[in-house]
Amino acid sequence: MTTEAPKPLLLPDGRPAAHAWTLDPTLRHLNHGSFGAVPLAAQQEQQRLREEMERAPVVWFPALPGRVAAARAEVAGFLRVPARDLALVPNASAGASVVYGSLPHRAGGEVLVTDHGYGAVTMGAERLARRWGGRVRTAHVPLEATAEEAAAAVLDAVTDRTALLVLDHITSATARRLPVDLIGTAARAAGIPLLVDGAHVPGLIEDPLAGLEFDAWVGNLHKFGCAPRGASALVVRSELRDELYPLVDSWGAQEPFPERFDTQGTLDATSYLAAPAALDFVERTWGWATVRTYLSDLADHAEHLIGRAFAELTGESAAAEVGMPVNALRLVRLPDGLAGTRLEADALRDRVAAELGVEAAFTSFGGTGYFRLSTHAYNTAADYEDFAERCVPVLADWAHRARNAR
Repeated sequence: MTTEAPKPLLLPDGRPAAHAWTLDPTLRHLNHGSFGAVPLAAQQEQQRLREEMERAPVVWFPALPGRVAAARAEVAGFLRVPARDLALVPNASAGASVVYGSLPHRAGGEVLVTDHGYGAVTMGAERLARRWGGRVRTAHVPLEATAEEAAAAVLDAVTDRTALLVLDHITSATARRLPVDLIGTAARAAGIPLLVDGAHVPGLIEDPLAGLEFDAWVGNLHKFGCAPRGASALVVRSELRDELYPLVDSWGAQEPFPERFDTQGTLDATSYLAAPAALDFVERTWGWATVRTYLSDLADHAEHLIGRAFAELTGESAAAEVGMPVNALRLVRLPDGLAGTRLEADALRDRVAAELGVEAAFTSFGGTGYFRLSTHAYNTAADYEDFAERCVPVLADWAHRARNAR
């Protein structure tokens, strides 16, 4: 791990990378991973498409399925998967809902998730289990677990009633990868369908699905891929494809997968059509390989800098031991008294934005609160130096006050 600050990314004309986005310069934007940030080039392309739609809607909508299919092919190329395996959906939760709503009924079937799962996706699993008359089982995976240990923790929780396994590729709350390769191979051998929530993956892993066994995988293009919000990829690699239908039935319902997803009536599909513009912008400006290296080096620096700042104030280590860490996502342990639950973490996020002018992510796992680092091309070392100097002392004071109020 390098702790030196990497040189900031610049635009071809020498301006800072942030000039390619329209983010409010009076705020520090340190939470790209939650909702993404759309570069101006992609915003302009989406607006151009919307204007075209509004000029001639009767021309636009009949031609739309073909245009969605073309965008889908470009996204498939970016993810390095065949276009015939990929459908476009609004977000990862929608993709998971497609799977939940399309699976054949399994009376008494159980859904196996982990305690690192994204809340909305887990809620969908619970609803599916209720329909089946079964239940959700949760495998505990320690934060520090290696790939082999994490795989064993999940597979040891499988029973003869397990009818679906739901696994994160990169976890949201805990900023770690899970061993989809090991678990997927075992699930396929056991005949258990596997749904992979890869919400954070597109853009962060060069060839994210290479060598993986799964039935369905869904990843957001609007997070690290920087596409307009409401653009995600649903990839299917088994006979399950014949069972999957969009959440809304439309005139493409009789088409095969994935073409049946290309027709969605009068929904605004410009986010799908503009997604390639965002992916192309990053590639043309810096190259995705360069950006991934920068995100990792910047996260290394920020994790060390902020962790040290907390440790100097509290006298306790702020390091988080994370098995299978992620290049752009990292955790720094918060002082006791902050973000001990998800609701407390969300409240801290809102307070930091309102009082300190920083868009940041705070998470909770096992009763411990964390600051989740989430870097992107427009971030610089100065963003995290400011957080360490200006915000860490305030957070440490808030933690002290919270402990005293107990």
